[in-house]
Amino acid sequence: MNLDVSALLARWRWVGLAGPTASGKTGLALALARELPLEIISVDSALIYRGMDIGTAKPTPAELASVPHHLIDVLDPHETYSAAQFVQDANAHIDAIRARGRLPLLVGGTMLYFKALIEGLDTLPAADPRVRALLDAQAADIGWPAMHARLAEVDPVTAQRLAPGDTQRIQRALEVWHLSGQPMSALHTRAAAQREQAPDHCLLALEPQNRAWLHQRIAQRFEQMWAAGFLDEVCRLRTSPHLHGGLPSIRCVGYRQAWEALDAGLQGEALRQQVLERGIAATRQLAKRQLTWLRSMPRHVLEAQALAEQPVPPGLFAMLTPN
Repeated sequence: MNLDVSALLARWRWVGLAGPTASGKTGLALALARELPLEIISVDSALIYRGMDIGTAKPTPAELASVPHHLIDVLDPHETYSAAQFVQDANAHIDAIRARGRLPLLVGGTMLYFKALIEGLDTLPAADPRVRALLDAQAADIGWPAMHARLAEVDPVTAQRLAPGDTQRIQRALEVWHLSGQPMSALHTRAAAQREQAPDHCLLALEPQNRAWLHQRIAQRFEQMWAAGFLDEVCRLRTSPHLHGGLPSIRCVGYRQAWEALDAGLQGEALRQQVLERGIAATRQLAKRQLTWLRSMPRHVLEAQALAEQPVPPGLFAMLTPN
């Protein structure tokens, strides 16, 4: 592959490589790193956690050393991380990587993170219990039809599309007005305008045509994880007084099923069988959701199964070459 990285940087702020679990994202990313001066930003809500290596299929130490990686091993499992934090961190890394004259390659399967980075976060203020209590008190005094009339004074566009009896949405629209000083309709219009801007990124999507192929890869991955010591990894996590089954880290696919099986007191082959069966089933469901998310986003599709034979497909050149 003969690509001019300066031309890529002039056209794209970043390039993304997204796909469902076990679709071959890491292999393609490392193959691209051998062809281009790039750095990888992980788009994975599980890889951010330290000490969770086997169950997340984290890149090996050799793979991590072969090309700079970011947003891997940045938090302890008891900490939480949001899409808003990801967007902030990813944008900072994108700018720093570009300043070094290298291409930011965002790789992962957490589609919510991709969507937040591409479309922007919801600009509406978060719910405020105090404001809602005030609005409830006013509604109890004058009634919701009168509250709807108040909304029509400050945000006629939103009021027009809401029925006077739609109390929940009327309350939310008035809450947004109280908190931001702006009509909800204006905030929605601004967010839509941002989404309609010319894309500053190129998103590559690994989408296997053969679902059975992906299911087989998922099952193989779980067998390999188990053989590599996944149960021991989960048992080590369980020794921490800060961790419990309700944390986002422990609710990651695989960890959740192992944690629940251990909580139930299962041992030996019964433990192994339940973790594998339920973990594989949950991962297949996750992959289905990931593909659904992907298909809602503009992207260049790569046949995942074909990459097993040719890590960097010839058509990739045309996808990345600026028009």
